[in-house]
Amino acid sequence: MKRIFEIQGVKLMEGGCACGHVRYRLTGRPMIVNACHCTWCQRETGTVHALNAVYEFDRVEHLKAEPEIVDTPSASGKGQRIARCPLCKVAVWSNYPGAGPALRFVRVGTMDDPGQCPPDAHIFTSTKQPWVTLPADAKAYPEFYDISKVWPAEVRERGRAARERIAQKK
Repeated sequence: MKRIFEIQGVKLMEGGCACGHVRYRLTGRPMIVNACHCTWCQRETGTVHALNAVYEFDRVEHLKAEPEIVDTPSASGKGQRIARCPLCKVAVWSNYPGAGPALRFVRVGTMDDPGQCPPDAHIFTSTKQPWVTLPADAKAYPEFYDISKVWPAEVRERGRAARERIAQKK
């Protein structure tokens, strides 16, 4: 069942793990959706890229069970924190060191209607599989992009405000 609806003009989307134990609701549109083609994401997901919708931590509401947080290594050497269902082990979102706990990188494939979040940017395309063809108009970057040049001012402000809110919680 697709769970996309609006309350007082705000778009809400829902999703969860494969077994349904972990469910979440997303408020509003994502800040950006990245298709990461790095070899680490290829290995971790078992496919050609990871597709992550970036949301502020407080726009990801847990509706059922809390995911377990698993600290995992990463290509950067800084690791990442992956939120997984404690039963089926599906990854529902991650936190990366650069963004810290303020931003959650929600796995688009766990959304009830993943078609609502096509990629805005393809990153680490220098290591994408050679048989993966990107659309001619795709925004593609050989490595990661410069956030100040890619994210609109409104999105950068959302990120700044989320970091401020998370700092106030400490």
